[in-house]
Amino acid sequence: MTAVPAPGRQVGAPFEHGVLTEAGTHPATLTGDGLTDLMQAILSVAGELELSAVLERFVQVSAELTGARFGAINVLDNRGASTTFVYTGVPTAIARMLARPPHAQGVLGQIPDEGALRLTDLTKHPAFRGWPANHPPMGSFLGASVRVRDRVFGQLYLSEKLDGSAFTQQDEDTVIALAAAAGVAVSNAQLYAESGRREHWLRAGQEITTMLLEGIDEEEALEHITRTARDVAGADTAALALPGLAGELLIELADGHDADKLLGQVMPEGGRAWTVMKEGKGLMTPSLSASRTVTLAAMRAFGPAMFAPLQTSGRGVGVLILLRRVASLPFDEGDLVTAESFASQAALAYVLAEARHAQDVAALLDERERIARDLHDLAIQQLFATGMQLETVRRRSARGVDAHELTAIVEEALDNVDESVRQIRHIVHELRDPDAATGLVERLRREASLARTGLGFAPSLVISLEGAMLGADDVEAEDLLDERLDAQLTDDVVAVVREGLANAARHAHASSVTVSVSVRGSGPQGTVLVEVQDDGIGMPMRRDRTSGTGNLAARARQHGGTFSLSTPPDGRGTLLTWQAPLP
Repeated sequence: MTAVPAPGRQVGAPFEHGVLTEAGTHPATLTGDGLTDLMQAILSVAGELELSAVLERFVQVSAELTGARFGAINVLDNRGASTTFVYTGVPTAIARMLARPPHAQGVLGQIPDEGALRLTDLTKHPAFRGWPANHPPMGSFLGASVRVRDRVFGQLYLSEKLDGSAFTQQDEDTVIALAAAAGVAVSNAQLYAESGRREHWLRAGQEITTMLLEGIDEEEALEHITRTARDVAGADTAALALPGLAGELLIELADGHDADKLLGQVMPEGGRAWTVMKEGKGLMTPSLSASRTVTLAAMRAFGPAMFAPLQTSGRGVGVLILLRRVASLPFDEGDLVTAESFASQAALAYVLAEARHAQDVAALLDERERIARDLHDLAIQQLFATGMQLETVRRRSARGVDAHELTAIVEEALDNVDESVRQIRHIVHELRDPDAATGLVERLRREASLARTGLGFAPSLVISLEGAMLGADDVEAEDLLDERLDAQLTDDVVAVVREGLANAARHAHASSVTVSVSVRGSGPQGTVLVEVQDDGIGMPMRRDRTSGTGNLAARARQHGGTFSLSTPPDGRGTLLTWQAPLP
């Protein structure tokens, strides 16, 4: 049999949830041999992996092999309602005037689950209910069901052969064979899509876990869970119902369509959300708007819904609610399984983050206790002893004791006060941050060690105080160094060394880099001098990026110091010089 393709045929569906494509995207090569044409058509349908492409090819080759002017496949839900409609032959302008795709009613409802319905004139059938407004007239008809495993996935409609004849038994056999091939192709496409969705869910779950364990704020993490779930599930809205202070279950986060109307809604006792929370098992519903048990007006505005428990180790953290608009394609079992897995992974990560936060709080309390002990043992006890000394002075002065003896006691008391102040300053200094609790020398050694990766070799680090180089274990000299630089100047010195090493790694192409930090004197008359010298290619004639060196100059100005970038005396490489007075 040779099928004549319909001229100017359009494929698509301007209806809600329809598919729009160009006709003849993959035209079948007809040979004139009916069996060969059928096999080629079956292979062309089976060769598609995307579900939309499978449906489009199926409609195209069915119309071409039977010579039908009009063709369509109507994907149906469990209630026989249309969810997707792909058509050919109906002009786009006319199709746009049709209100909605047909459901499995009237003559269409008579198509058997197996086999086909072939009519010379469908308007003569007892079940015919008339045409919708703007529908083109049709006479001859051939319909067949497309089965995926044990259920009807959709129905194929063909009408009006181009030569004006009726559909034949050969056409019926061809359509039944194509429908069987389409069922397998649809099943494969569904598995392919499910695999892609599952991979997307897994990636999303891993991302949530990483974010939580890296220390992201818990509320921000919950917002990310909501947004991610809506995106991955193809939902219009996602919400998180979490336990409240009074024991209620209320929506605390929502993202997507009408999200503001859902926020703050309290889930009714005995409802789906509570059932999922208590039983730890997800559930789906084809339409909240059609359910008589849904009492919340904000929830009744949605169609398909899916509820997945955020639960780990028997503990319910909350419920993930995914919603689609009324008349949308419902969620399937594969969606529920992957959503449950994602929700469980997110719940586990959330609980682990909570545990880590509790551990951090416990560590903070331990640190406070240590600080209290240090203040008591080192500072308060010494101040108490000083007070006792001053009390002795008061009593002895009342008895007229020699002033020289009293002066000695007062001087000793003042020394103790100075020591107490020093102890308190040391404790407060340690509380600033981890780097502040670490001395300048240790921080500079750390910067030199980190720069080794970028440079490809270890830079030389020379630190001196009053012209004397500090040794590896010269703790006393390190303490003196820290006393002469305040916290801000110390931070700036470290920043200058870091930027100098980074510049050498990025631009110098050097084989050696020397960092020298020298401190002389004390107070405003003293200075700290930082020099970073390399033996690289030297300064470029033109520099496009100056933000780093600009920052160094700004740091120098803040302290009333100087900054320069020049060529060393030996003429090789670059010399960074940064100097500032001591506080």
